[in-house]
Amino acid sequence: MAERDKSRLGTLQLAVMRVLWERDECTVNEVHGVLAETRTVAPSTVATLLKRLEKREYIAHRTVGRQFYYKALRDERDVHRSMVSELTNDLFEGDASGLVVHLLKEGDIAKGDLAHIKRLLEGRSD
Repeated sequence: MAERDKSRLGTLQLAVMRVLWERDECTVNEVHGVLAETRTVAPSTVATLLKRLEKREYIAHRTVGRQFYYKALRDERDVHRSMVSELTNDLFEGDASGLVVHLLKEGDIAKGDLAHIKRLLEGRSD
């Protein structure tokens, strides 16, 4: 697997990671229970996703009896950074300002969020 593809996570994979980031450590059944609140997904699918995420070194498990407890190895902020960087490179040829302009023009951004973005921009040095 190419290093570049290593950071790509699908929607369901991200949902699994969010459960682990929020709850710190979970069994397959616990992850499934959280995901099942908002989507239809089989426990076997969750187990497969966890195995694949572990193989890609996003998560690890410890064993207690016959139960696996999964924990995130990669920080949420690092995953976001990596995926946004990939998106910027793929869609905007590495032009971060192109991504920002696109989001500002095409996105539905609340006034409070715009004010926050303005403050962030004003705090940056050129």
